[in-house]
Amino acid sequence: MGCSFSGLNALYDAVNAGGDVWINENRFQILRQLGEGGFAYVYLVKEVVSDGGGGGGLAKKISVDPSHISGDGTYAMKKILIQSEEQLELVREEIRVSSLFNHPNLLPLLDHAIIAVKGAQQGSRNHEAYLLFPVHLDGTLLDVAKVMQTKKEFFPTITVLHIFRQLCAGLKHMHSFDPPYAHNDVKPGNVLITHRKGQPPLAILMDFGSAHPARKEIRSRAEALQIQEWAAEHCSAPFRAPELWDCPSHANIDERTDIWSLGCTLYAIMYGSSPFEYVLGESGGSLQLAVMNAQINWPSGPDSPYPEPLRQFVVWMLQPQPAVRPNIDDIIIHVDKLLSKYSSQAQ
Repeated sequence: MGCSFSGLNALYDAVNAGGDVWINENRFQILRQLGEGGFAYVYLVKEVVSDGGGGGGLAKKISVDPSHISGDGTYAMKKILIQSEEQLELVREEIRVSSLFNHPNLLPLLDHAIIAVKGAQQGSRNHEAYLLFPVHLDGTLLDVAKVMQTKKEFFPTITVLHIFRQLCAGLKHMHSFDPPYAHNDVKPGNVLITHRKGQPPLAILMDFGSAHPARKEIRSRAEALQIQEWAAEHCSAPFRAPELWDCPSHANIDERTDIWSLGCTLYAIMYGSSPFEYVLGESGGSLQLAVMNAQINWPSGPDSPYPEPLRQFVVWMLQPQPAVRPNIDDIIIHVDKLLSKYSSQAQ
């Protein structure tokens, strides 16, 4: 999907906090805001189908998988305010990378448009981007975890494994590209959860704004500092791999940065937060030191809600040395063994 710059392709008309948006040939009514962060806003929108629409404009797009067409016409629309050429290039790259993937556990980009708008200074031009996605109104894994923490509830072991297995499947798709792509920001806030009656929750990995080809050869101190600065901006600190905190001057970075984040996320599915966030509440605590030394904070108490093999699984992924960290195929083999074991026990 190419980026379009025609002012007719996306038009935002904020009338009484509602209004309509055109994304290419399709019109959407803004129902309400779902969230915001940085220069981006996410809205719940509904496709406006003309009387002679015959099933809706989006449904006719050849590039859209029919399984992603909403039954009730509602979608999530991300609006990004772009105020520099650098930001514009980042958004273009996010669109390009998002368009590469096609997997049931990765959030698909259904359509997009970028338009030029008047800037704050006379004669200047800024841009706005509109990205359309399927909507998942049950929220993120982070949202679910916060609610469960307040109620002192835990996912059953089998549910933890089912959610985690889906994230592994999505990451395997990314890691299987040539060259492999790393997501670079795997965390509960980037996992959409949809509850399903009689089935485990559906888990979908989203936000490919930090995704890049995974493999980088670092051959100087300047290159090491450059990747550290990039990671500080694009990879959430409590889930960031040690080699992105303190990169050696001679190193090979690869997709196993995502395996570290995946280990932190498995811990968060179990206990509601990264295994290293505890230091943020300690006087003089250092998140970087806790990560570099893999100082995992296991909840105390005699009655753990989870079996020891699940804890060992987390530890296996959180190897500070990336060379000995497992890859996604290793992880999938192991989680399938655990699923088989605990499925039989749950029956």
